[in-house]
Amino acid sequence: MQIKPLIALYPKVSLIGSPNTFCREAKNQFNHYLESGFYKHNPEPAFFVIQIENGAHRHTGLVGLNHVQDFLDGHIKKHEKTLSERELKHKELFLRWKAVLKPVLLAYDPVTELQEWLVNYSHEHHPVLTVHLKKAEMTHRFWAITSTADIAFLQNIFSEKIRDTYIADGHHRSSTTARLFHDSSFASSGLDMNHLFCAWFSSDQLDILDYNRVVEGVKKIGAGRLMAKLSRLFEIECLDAPRKPHEKHEIVMYLQKEWYALRWRKSVLEVAEDGYDTLDTDLINDLVINQIFKIKDVRTDTRIGYVEGSKGLEGVQSLANRKKNDNVGFVFHPVSFSDMKRLADAGKSLPPKSTYFEPRLKSGLLVRMLDPNMLP
Repeated sequence: MQIKPLIALYPKVSLIGSPNTFCREAKNQFNHYLESGFYKHNPEPAFFVIQIENGAHRHTGLVGLNHVQDFLDGHIKKHEKTLSERELKHKELFLRWKAVLKPVLLAYDPVTELQEWLVNYSHEHHPVLTVHLKKAEMTHRFWAITSTADIAFLQNIFSEKIRDTYIADGHHRSSTTARLFHDSSFASSGLDMNHLFCAWFSSDQLDILDYNRVVEGVKKIGAGRLMAKLSRLFEIECLDAPRKPHEKHEIVMYLQKEWYALRWRKSVLEVAEDGYDTLDTDLINDLVINQIFKIKDVRTDTRIGYVEGSKGLEGVQSLANRKKNDNVGFVFHPVSFSDMKRLADAGKSLPPKSTYFEPRLKSGLLVRMLDPNMLP
């Protein structure tokens, strides 16, 4: 991997009344924040150790720049298809801000030497930025790495021991940057699109949560008929209490105030495209959402809603109850990193909203200016 340090912006914490509001409004107010003097920058190029603490968990990684050529050459691997309209939106935002407000989240196979170095560095130095977000019960800390020897060590270890990384969050920011890198009409903008702004985390420093679905249309099918159709695909068990699935190929369903455990019948898995390796979200999209509910486009159809795993079973239940007796919720076991990696290595895409990674990086805390002339 071709990585390099950057001159980054970060907020003057003493001027921020509410970090939660600051981050939430960063997308709309960044230019105002910049003009109002809310930001300062490190005087020399630096990598940053990033540590995100939520509850008892500490996630430690590295922030810097990655040459976009690694993305074009397939060493920064994607697992989601991107939409051209969303790429256009990101292009408009890059032009408006002349900045990137949040790094792309990249995962890589664990490298013990690197992880120990990052943790030791955080113990031995003072952070340049500490922000506690009370509402999210989360603390972000950043340590600047400016030593020539330290920078060389990090560049060497990424070059020698990390051949590939995997996009955990930021597919559209990555694809938009790659498009603009090749866009000759964009060259006159003066913005540097040669690098992706990245936060690299070892896969064992990230949590992959479930990403669940709530589907509308039960009344049109009929609850009894729906259960009959599902019984052809699943072994169905009534649950005494709500719970999450225990393993892959088990799905928990919430239908008309009742909870059920659904397990794919062997006959279904045996004829699936990837057999027992097939993702549950792929099977649900095809065999249930498409064939039973007649929803063809899970990306855009308003009859399907998505609930990230951090909202728990309560989030699924709450969304399902908004339309009495017409919504059904499906709760999945989280996709494993090995499954995501296997599909990305094969050039395949996961269904939309299949993975939800934590920690979630907040916008506006560490910023990359695309125009170096705009540094405050």
